Amino acid sequence: MDTGSHLLLGVTLAGLAHITPAVANDPALAQALMIATVVGSHAPDFDTVARLRGISFYIRFHRGITHSIPALFLWPLIISLSLSWGFGLMGQFGILYGWTLLAVVLHVFLDMLNAYGVQCIRPISKRWVHLDVLAIFEPLVFAVHLAAAIWWIAFRGDPSVLFPVAYAMTLVYIGVRAWQHHRNVKRVVRALETRGISHVFPSIHPFHWRFVVETEELFYTGRIEYTRVILEDVYPKQQRDAIIQATVGVDGVRAFLGFAQRIHVTWKEIADGYEVTWSDVRFWYNRKLPFGVDVVLDRDLNVVDHRLGWRKKAWDPPFV
Repeated sequence: MDTGSHLLLGVTLAGLAHITPAVANDPALAQALMIATVVGSHAPDFDTVARLRGISFYIRFHRGITHSIPALFLWPLIISLSLSWGFGLMGQFGILYGWTLLAVVLHVFLDMLNAYGVQCIRPISKRWVHLDVLAIFEPLVFAVHLAAAIWWIAFRGDPSVLFPVAYAMTLVYIGVRAWQHHRNVKRVVRALETRGISHVFPSIHPFHWRFVVETEELFYTGRIEYTRVILEDVYPKQQRDAIIQATVGVDGVRAFLGFAQRIHVTWKEIADGYEVTWSDVRFWYNRKLPFGVDVVLDRDLNVVDHRLGWRKKAWDPPFV
């Protein structure tokens, strides 16, 4: 989920905490808890500092160990212990820890629901978990929580009523999106009449989805608009010949292979050698494969240059 939504849900979690008398009747605790839930709602994404060490390191690190099982408990400990000491609330440490833990868990849970995914079961496994249920930004969820927060802060609404309703609506919405996802997977399987691994991905529009189907020889990509399945492109799989194999040891390619799941690779001859293009088909958009690695080789298959990342402007879709 996007940073703005994470931070907003940190605010509304602090409001939700007012269902407990200890928070509702203690302004100092309520203030400390607001800081704790807002910071906790963003804490797993502090890994963005990994960008300073380059895109390859960032791809390996982002949504990895900072979203892992140990991190779920470590972030709340650091945040709540600091605030308990700073606000003189050591006797309320348990309350601060519990709500901060909820903020961190909610962050990881929401990230798990989109297409990029998280390594949330580390150290048990480094497998990327992505349930493809929510878009990176969900306007309805954001609007509901923003309205509740404004009504609470600006108009002194009752938080013990506003925020249970907001979170109940959010859970129902997630359930509806999960049901849509399940139905759309079945639609794609029926429409293509082929066996393979099927993924469907949401967009900001509630009834527009994208899909990728991988078979032994092909990738199928397309759109779902309401109940209509539209096939757009078919990508053949290419065997890894000597030219492709010469790029496997490149740092950017190794980082990409550790993250990507539906991998498409091609090569073409250029003036002084070859260009090998690795792409993750999950992130196709508008008949293009915008995420991957481009490697330039000379005629002797030595690596001349490579680039890992998005082949699009930051403001262009897909937003994952």
